[in-house]
Amino acid sequence: MPEDYASLLKRARSLVPEKVDTGERWVKPELEVIQEGKLTIVRNMEEVLTALNRPADHFIPLLLREIGTAGNFDNGRLVLQARVSADNLTRRLDKYVETYVICGECGRPDTHLAKEERITIVKCDACGGHRPVKAAKKVAATREEGLVEGKTFEVTIEDTGQRGDGIVKRDRYVIFVKGAQKGQTVNIRINRIAGTLAFAEVVAAE
Repeated sequence: MPEDYASLLKRARSLVPEKVDTGERWVKPELEVIQEGKLTIVRNMEEVLTALNRPADHFIPLLLREIGTAGNFDNGRLVLQARVSADNLTRRLDKYVETYVICGECGRPDTHLAKEERITIVKCDACGGHRPVKAAKKVAATREEGLVEGKTFEVTIEDTGQRGDGIVKRDRYVIFVKGAQKGQTVNIRINRIAGTLAFAEVVAAE
């Protein structure tokens, strides 16, 4: 005897695997950051851009401008010409997602960017909402590699500046050492940092 419709429907449903719903439809991607000498490499940048649904030529120039260094995107990796911490990069990714990705009405990432006159608009494909992009608040710069005012360490002077100060490079910083000469190995103390420039003096070894 043929099975009735209700029996067939029940049997069909029993063959469908149960869908597991974690309640999280989208999770912000994590950056895979490694350091190689003076370079910083984000190994999974292509996967991050895919998750954000944003092109490299939008996100990467903004990131490079924020951290103040050069870099290039090649074979799915972002290579930065400076040592930048993973925490620093993650903070800037979070700010980008908040500013350019997440819908202001439903909180979903199903958005795209559009231009209306000179204003960039975040338009949501899920709820139809839209909002203008507000100027992103600048994320406080992090001084990399523990280069802080008052720190003392040993360096070898690499060159001499126009005013006679010794010059040494450390990571992304150029350090001017008062009274030091090229070729000397001395202990210095950082007195002041201004952007990527630092000013130091020679001190006795501790």
